[in-house]
Amino acid sequence: MAANAGTGTTPAELPKRQLGTTSMHITRVGFGAWAIGGPDWVAGWGPQDDEKSIAAIRRAVELGINWIDTAAIYGLGHSEEVVRRALDGIPPSRRPYIFTKCGLVWDENDRRAAPRQIGAASSIRRELEGSLRRLGVDCIDLYQMHWPPRDGTPIEEYWGTLLDLKREGKIRAAGLSNHRVPLLEAAERIGHVDSLQPPFSAINRSAAEAELPWCLEHGTGVIVYSPMQSGLLTGTFSEERARNLGPDDWRSRSPEFTGERLARNLRLADALRPIAARHGTSVGAVAIAWTLAWPGVTGAIVGARSPEQVDGWIDAARLTLSREDLAEIARAIEESGAGSGPVMPPA
Repeated sequence: MAANAGTGTTPAELPKRQLGTTSMHITRVGFGAWAIGGPDWVAGWGPQDDEKSIAAIRRAVELGINWIDTAAIYGLGHSEEVVRRALDGIPPSRRPYIFTKCGLVWDENDRRAAPRQIGAASSIRRELEGSLRRLGVDCIDLYQMHWPPRDGTPIEEYWGTLLDLKREGKIRAAGLSNHRVPLLEAAERIGHVDSLQPPFSAINRSAAEAELPWCLEHGTGVIVYSPMQSGLLTGTFSEERARNLGPDDWRSRSPEFTGERLARNLRLADALRPIAARHGTSVGAVAIAWTLAWPGVTGAIVGARSPEQVDGWIDAARLTLSREDLAEIARAIEESGAGSGPVMPPA
């Protein structure tokens, strides 16, 4: 079976944007499959129910979402396997695009060890074959280098390898994740960067300083991750919930989830409530729509572990914030003291 979103009509047509210069037109929101990888690895989100995860994916597709973002490292292959199980219940004409990543290699003997950031061509090719097998597809729609490698591999080698895979027809598009402008420039000199995946939210706003403008100028699509800052901007998070995060949930070790930073982040989430009420939607949907208001952003990756969570953010796929909404959010960011970076999208 091959991953394809094709041209079939989805049950609910959602607005789409072209991903860079590729032939893919994607919904403004995509399903993020990080959390569904499960708890038994260094960046797990605590226990997951695979059947609920599958139901969440199918609910997203039912509502019109046409892309899923995963990675080999999520659950050490488990997320990709869960995605495949979900795809098995979706007719080929409605099957979403599948985006996944390479460059993080785990220790088979120690699931809790931090993965190695590897860029060697032989490793990338081996990782691709593993992802193709786990996903049950013969071509990856978007294959991304997860992080800049730390094994000494130059960008000419690892980016050149992804471009080779594209020419060979094993991937449709090649992208970079967590890469800053100097590396984007170096990659672009070798061959066009189809997409970038940076973290971006009303708390983590640094990508707006340089990466988003660079991508807009160079025709590179942008799919941002953690637009709700890993749950902090859902409107349902609390100090009590933060205190009760288990040791198998990576957020329990994140500074954004403790102390004054947590308090600032929750103040910002509270400030989004009046805007959500005006639009008849959730705080989370407003937080996601804020990221989509920035020039250069093609889509936002949003995770879910149940169909109900999908229902909580699906409005973001259609929601457009006014300049007045954005100005109110900018004031809230400044008053809360949350995060850093630009606070208002350019007109």
